[in-house]
Amino acid sequence: MTRKQLIKLIEEGENLNVEFKQRFSSEEKIAKEMLAFANTKGGIIIFGVEDDGKICGVHSEKGEAELIKTAAEKFCEPPLEYSIEFLNIGSDELVIVHIPESENKPNRIQDFESKINLNTAQVYVRVNEKSVLASKEMIKILQSKTNETSLVNYTISKNEKIVFELLENKDSVTVKELAGKANISNRRASRTLINMVRANLLFLHHKDNGEEFFTSV
Repeated sequence: MTRKQLIKLIEEGENLNVEFKQRFSSEEKIAKEMLAFANTKGGIIIFGVEDDGKICGVHSEKGEAELIKTAAEKFCEPPLEYSIEFLNIGSDELVIVHIPESENKPNRIQDFESKINLNTAQVYVRVNEKSVLASKEMIKILQSKTNETSLVNYTISKNEKIVFELLENKDSVTVKELAGKANISNRRASRTLINMVRANLLFLHHKDNGEEFFTSV
């Protein structure tokens, strides 16, 4: 990355693919940010920049790099791939970490479990300029995409018809709304909506607060 490209990124502000960090906080917090990019579409973390885009620089490039390495390798499961570069803007030193989109989603905070536990796994995804904890629904969809288990020849039954009826009157539907309308449990409503996403009948979206909703394709 050139200095000109870096300055342009900073001027554009934080977004789905870019995060600013004034300084390294803790391995687990940085791991969460890295995981969110890996589980979404990849991205860049720029250390030495405040949230408002003001450049402040870092105290030690090598120190930051070692902490980032620990976050990626020891606090993420599986360990994350990343690349790192150092650039100066004036007298300020910046550390730029590039995180590619993972091919083995969902990546999670290291919990030393042999396989992912939907009830306890800390999986993060990127929503606009924020990193948020993924729901069970999102984790299942990430798993299905990695395993390429999209549904074909999907049968439309009563609950799916109710989803389409709801979407005729409004732009989106939630698990709670489907459960209430169909008189089924939240768990069954969630499974129905997830399967419809896997069958390419619905899209899953997130609000800024992390709340999920589903819309027609």
